Amino acid sequence: MQTTMSREEISARVRSLGRWFHNLELGGVQTAPDHFLGDFPRVFYRRFADALPPDLSGKSVLDIGCNGGFYSIEMKRRGAARVLGIDTDERYLAQARFAVEVAGVDVELRQLDVYRVHELGERFDVVLFLGVLYHLRHPLLALDLLHRFVVEDLLVFQCMQRGSETVMAPALDYPFEQTGMFEDPGWPRLHFIEHSYADDWTNWWVPNRACTEAMLRSSGFVIQAHPEREVYLCRRGAPEHRIDVPEAFLRGGRA
Repeated sequence: MQTTMSREEISARVRSLGRWFHNLELGGVQTAPDHFLGDFPRVFYRRFADALPPDLSGKSVLDIGCNGGFYSIEMKRRGAARVLGIDTDERYLAQARFAVEVAGVDVELRQLDVYRVHELGERFDVVLFLGVLYHLRHPLLALDLLHRFVVEDLLVFQCMQRGSETVMAPALDYPFEQTGMFEDPGWPRLHFIEHSYADDWTNWWVPNRACTEAMLRSSGFVIQAHPEREVYLCRRGAPEHRIDVPEAFLRGGRA
């Protein structure tokens, strides 16, 4: 059931919850009307929404880095039987709790980081991993954990990309003395940001397209669609090589 709060009450609550990154429309109130990316993520979502399953009836969804809850709400509106949103930031979770209350949808929310998804103890039919990878100190570990523990079928992946859009087809191996391929614009590159990018010190990595696709394949995901420049729909496959997540890490539950 949608909230009976007045527009003025909603507006006051939106302001009290601090600065929003997701611009949601809640009872006629926009949560981030002056977003530097415009009406984000609504406009961005329209670029790839048609590529997602239109009917999620009976399906479970995990939204990693759910922020203010935009995508979690959208998945519930597609009929998902269960939606769980996780985030590390309690401020964003508070915003998401209010958003789902106003929207009148049943979305579970939990404070949890991607390095602890094994603690969920279950797999999900659809996993959203949007705008998270470049904020992580250990990006390949995160993809390996998703593949091993939580992705049952479909991974919807998005990552900021910079550099060449060219994708070369690398050989399976190269002799030690051969180095020219590293200069090819289509060679996978993961740019490291030591200090800050776009006024955000948590922007650690920016891959080019070749690197994004190579990392997904390396962790065992099969790219099935590329509906938007930074968005990939992947099925869970088998990694080319055995990937071991250290048991000591799993016992500790943190990275």
